Amino acid sequence: MADNNYDVVIVGAGIIGAAIGYELTKKGRRTLNVEMLPAAGYGSTSNSCAIIRLYYSTLDGCAMAYDGYHYWKEWAQYLQAPEDEPLASFIDCGTLIMKTEQNEGLRKQLVHLDALGITYQHWSNQQILERFPFYDLSNFAPAKPLDDPDFGEPTSGEVNGAIMFPNGGYITDPQFATRNIQLASERVGGSFLFNSRVTEIPTKDGKVQGVVLDDGTRIDAPVVINVAGPHSSQINALAGTDKDMNISTRALRQEVVHLPAPEGVDYLSTGCVTSDSDSAVYTRPEVGNNILIGSEDPPCDQHVYVDPDDYDKAFSDQWTLQAQRLAQRFPSLGIPNTMKGCVDLYDVTEDWIPIYDRSCIDGFYLACGTSGNQFKNAPVAGKAMAELIEYCEAGHDHDREPMQYHLKYVDREISLGTFSRLREINQDSSFSVLG
Repeated sequence: MADNNYDVVIVGAGIIGAAIGYELTKKGRRTLNVEMLPAAGYGSTSNSCAIIRLYYSTLDGCAMAYDGYHYWKEWAQYLQAPEDEPLASFIDCGTLIMKTEQNEGLRKQLVHLDALGITYQHWSNQQILERFPFYDLSNFAPAKPLDDPDFGEPTSGEVNGAIMFPNGGYITDPQFATRNIQLASERVGGSFLFNSRVTEIPTKDGKVQGVVLDDGTRIDAPVVINVAGPHSSQINALAGTDKDMNISTRALRQEVVHLPAPEGVDYLSTGCVTSDSDSAVYTRPEVGNNILIGSEDPPCDQHVYVDPDDYDKAFSDQWTLQAQRLAQRFPSLGIPNTMKGCVDLYDVTEDWIPIYDRSCIDGFYLACGTSGNQFKNAPVAGKAMAELIEYCEAGHDHDREPMQYHLKYVDREISLGTFSRLREINQDSSFSVLG
């Protein structure tokens, strides 16, 4: 680098880090995204399920997701991309949520959705079977481990229909989407530095001074943002910002399953995003006529928190468990001997709601705990964090008077205090990947 002085250093170049850099650069800041890996979106973002959905545990969470949906619909416009630039694809196939005893038929969430004017449909079991004739709609809850003698045995009755959100779907290539944002940021003057790990965050008189890299290079900046994903807790410890955080972050090991659809089932055409708290899995179509299967983190599934630099990347019995749980709902599903999918990390808080906030060190900001359910919100998070930084750097006390962020498409204000590091654990959370 010819110049080691920047207005802002963003630690991380995943989907949210890239979006924050993009938005701050558009505001005239000289930004540098520092990434320990070889490319933007190369870390946990690359294995994101990249689901775009509108339902969350809180009103602000639903509003943010609804706003985010529109950015994905207008992706080229958001990126200010040239007409000939290849872009990530948004498959707007809808999302189907089973009404179960576990989610109370989304009763609490529907209040938020109605307040925001979000479109949804109540589907009967007959309507579900018209779309998915291969489904068994029996109840199997509560979720059980594989060694439970009653695993796979129906309990009583059937699911109570479903809710279909026609607006929603998934991004086919999350790393490519991040690359799109990187190029957009670079077009307006943003910089990226790869294969460089932050090893020190110097401070003076309670204010951040920049970062020091593993090769000894010091980069001076009055603003540093921690968007380091599963490494966020390590970055907070380097800066000493964890001392006042009521909400913390940890790296959580996760497995995602890819199974081929049964012969004769064109799942890429007929499938959609599904969430099923009775069988405790969510799904979406995957390239090659496969089905992607993730866990909805039921109580019987052990949470394995790990060192993000040293964890087991091999599939375990959890892979088989998730595959078998979907097979309860989808009996003709074959489960091959060869395991396919991915093992990666989430960066999660105690209530699975992210931290978008300042810190106790002036100039040091947090965009942490975002894994599992915030990919879809990246454009909104980028804009909100850029405004938060301007708000705080102008002398406003965000801890006492939380900034109100005005959503572009929803025409509504949300309080960024919802995502404060000082908040109490949100008891309305699903305490799962659903957020």
